[in-house]
Amino acid sequence: MTFPLTWLYVPGDRPHIVTKALGCGADVVVIDLEDAVAPDRKEYARAATAELLCEEQPVPVHVRVNALDGPLADADLRAVAALPGVHGLRLPKVTSPVQITRIAARIGEHGPRPLYALLETALGVEHAYAIAAAHPDLRGISLGESDLRADLGLRADAGLDWSRSRVVVAARAAGLAPPPQSVHPDIRDLEGLASSCAHGRSLGFLGRSAIHPRQLPIIERAYLPTQREVEEAETIVKAAAAEPGAQALPDGRFIDAAVVATAQRTLSLARRT
Repeated sequence: MTFPLTWLYVPGDRPHIVTKALGCGADVVVIDLEDAVAPDRKEYARAATAELLCEEQPVPVHVRVNALDGPLADADLRAVAALPGVHGLRLPKVTSPVQITRIAARIGEHGPRPLYALLETALGVEHAYAIAAAHPDLRGISLGESDLRADLGLRADAGLDWSRSRVVVAARAAGLAPPPQSVHPDIRDLEGLASSCAHGRSLGFLGRSAIHPRQLPIIERAYLPTQREVEEAETIVKAAAAEPGAQALPDGRFIDAAVVATAQRTLSLARRT
């Protein structure tokens, strides 16, 4: 799938929930060995995840390992990095490009494995581009907003917007896909989720992480083009095909190569359904 829009996190120590999540419609299921698992359940979560991912699953599965500077990450990577059911490794609390290159080298003997960095501290955000460009195996970066909010001492959500834009720009500057938004922590606040997604889309995000299946259709609806957007994109692409180069449409809109590229992306997103 070219444009994943929903990334559903599930705790690794609850394999029955993971199995349900694999069939709930998320584009990517992220099995969490880190924050969602209590310390005394870490070993069980790792073993249960390794057992499940010994074979391919019906949807892409990523695994979020424990903190890279802690005692558990090495064991997590040894257990899951080479499994056929693992389509990506999510690395929490990344603060330096060196962490990415070390992980890539450590698991490289098993063949390339897509890596995704989570930036959850002020230092991680400050090094966003260097992290994004650290290694060819790094396929994406995104924010962990709960930890970042605590690190920055923020009380209002608007205080995160500079960091959000920084991460979007860093990802695109490094040639990576636009990052997905961080999770919306209130699973009952669907109206707030929709409003937050609309804001995230305006900042350049593409899709969003979720912590409950009920959030998935809200995220998809927010990030898929509307019918009007699709019709406008079709008009732009047809006009560009008929007359290459910059031009003004009959309704007065000016289009050039950048506008056409945006329209083509809109149509690609629409076709994913």
